[in-house]
Amino acid sequence: MSIEQAKWREPAATLTRHAILLDIGERLIVATVFASFVYRMLFHAGVTAGVQTALLVMAETLPFIYIVLRAPSVSLSQRPWDWAFGIMGTIMPLFVTPAVNLAPMVPGSVCVAIMLVGMILQVAAKLILGRSFGIIPANRGVRVVGPYRIIRHPMYAGYTMTHIGFLLAMPSPINAALYTLAFSFQVSRIFREERVLLADPGYRAFAERVRYRLVPGLF
Repeated sequence: MSIEQAKWREPAATLTRHAILLDIGERLIVATVFASFVYRMLFHAGVTAGVQTALLVMAETLPFIYIVLRAPSVSLSQRPWDWAFGIMGTIMPLFVTPAVNLAPMVPGSVCVAIMLVGMILQVAAKLILGRSFGIIPANRGVRVVGPYRIIRHPMYAGYTMTHIGFLLAMPSPINAALYTLAFSFQVSRIFREERVLLADPGYRAFAERVRYRLVPGLF
């Protein structure tokens, strides 16, 4: 397997005070909402919520860990709308609630299978990104291996699959509304991220080879 990777190395000395404060603010916002999410899903819902809830918590924990550990970036966008869509797309799914009194739309095993595939896709993408993961548009490096050989944003595809699996298991109107909004924000994030990334010749070449962003053959 050929590996082509353009790394974006940024010494900490080049970070401005404003960029550092923005970076810290992003992490604090996500950490606060994430803590509320974990409490609501595990401690408030109790063990009756089932395996789907546990899988969802695991899936949402992955991006949180990477946000905390990721390397800062001087290319971090400072456009207000980039921040709004990036943060909303990240925290919106954290407001879903276990709907344990509602019957699943498909057998529970199907829901679990969809969520597991989504988690595997997320993990594969995150392992390739390493500390280059972030929720605000920035050029943290171009990755073209693994699932990135098929679609340009496999992490978002993994999120979407996990959310679909959980929604099928607990199809409450509020969860449906939250995931619909989250997906809309995610699509907007894709375009906003690519506005930054397409300034990189390496990413432009990658985008020419990998045509689809999220779903092969569709988008």
